[in-house]
Amino acid sequence: MYLYTMKRAIFPGSFDPITLGHYDIIKRSVTLFDEVIVAIGINAEKKYMFSLEERQQFIEDAFKDEPKVTVVTYKGLTVDFCKENNVEFILRGLRNPADFEFEKAIAHTNRDLAPIETVFLLTAASTSYISSSIVRDVIRNDGDYTKLVPKSVRVK
Repeated sequence: MYLYTMKRAIFPGSFDPITLGHYDIIKRSVTLFDEVIVAIGINAEKKYMFSLEERQQFIEDAFKDEPKVTVVTYKGLTVDFCKENNVEFILRGLRNPADFEFEKAIAHTNRDLAPIETVFLLTAASTSYISSSIVRDVIRNDGDYTKLVPKSVRVK
């Protein structure tokens, strides 16, 4: 008898705001996992351009037709969230070699803290240059940010 266990992954980040790179990783990950939890980390030390509620709404609106995507907020260590919520995988997107080096160190640390695997997906070539910090800079300077984010992201 084969017992199937749901494969659940968390895609953590600040998503300030969600970019087309994030969107691409999430869209592709739903083919790999039964549930993808987009988890917006709360960091009181950080200054955000968008409120927590706005960031959550941007993501929920972008994936309103995708039942496998859940959006939550959390505080503390990602591995603690995983243990508390029975999540086995951490999903991370890689744009370049620098991302890999940074993410590799975090993945090793997380695996030391809990039996959780990190799964890396390469960003699409067409979105590999996009970062939330670049999007924020474009917005601050009144540029056309709409080419860099899902349609759900709108600046007031």
